[in-house]
Amino acid sequence: MRILIVEDEVVAARGLERMLRELLGSKISSLRIEKSLIGSQCFIAENEIDLLFLDLNLDGDIGFDLLKETSAASFLTIITSGNTAEAIRAFDYGVLDFVPKPITKDRISKAIQKFQTNHLGIKTKYLGIKQDNDLSLIATKDVLYVQSFDKRVKVFKKNGDMFVHNKSLDSILRILPAYFFRIHRSYVVNTKQIHKIKTSAGGFYEVELINGMKLKMGRGYYKELKSKL
Repeated sequence: MRILIVEDEVVAARGLERMLRELLGSKISSLRIEKSLIGSQCFIAENEIDLLFLDLNLDGDIGFDLLKETSAASFLTIITSGNTAEAIRAFDYGVLDFVPKPITKDRISKAIQKFQTNHLGIKTKYLGIKQDNDLSLIATKDVLYVQSFDKRVKVFKKNGDMFVHNKSLDSILRILPAYFFRIHRSYVVNTKQIHKIKTSAGGFYEVELINGMKLKMGRGYYKELKSKL
């Protein structure tokens, strides 16, 4: 696991590093600490990471610019902050968890557990998607479905627009609201946009959306989706 800690308080940063090493041990392949917003942005631009621990107050700078950028990245973000109001707003951008200061080992352990499983209660309002040098914030309620694409995903909106997103399908499932459901190894669908489930002889399943579009459905997902609709 490749970890980046963005924290301007040295004691807090080293304390968090110690807890992570105690909890994860050899599972950590790299761990970096950055003190500034600019330093963290440069590091992220040049290095791949799996998990970011971000303090939203960095020596006077507010980490929301970085947070909007990270919502477009392939890694996940955990906020570490003493400012509850800012942390709650951060969930709009798909953060994995909020760990309040002072940080405890038990609370960090729970955050790591969220990272390692898909058992989340996140209600992400926006997906940050980078197109060339531009960052677009897309409301999750406007997303029709998401399709796996070469270790990335294609995000299709209800209005027909499509964006390529750098997150994997598994990663995006961790941050999407509960009304999104995986129907196939390649598709995640907004269940509010499902018209009906179609079955045919031979165990063939597909989901028909409100707009008439049809998507393949894996047989193993049928019963659970049926119970949700």
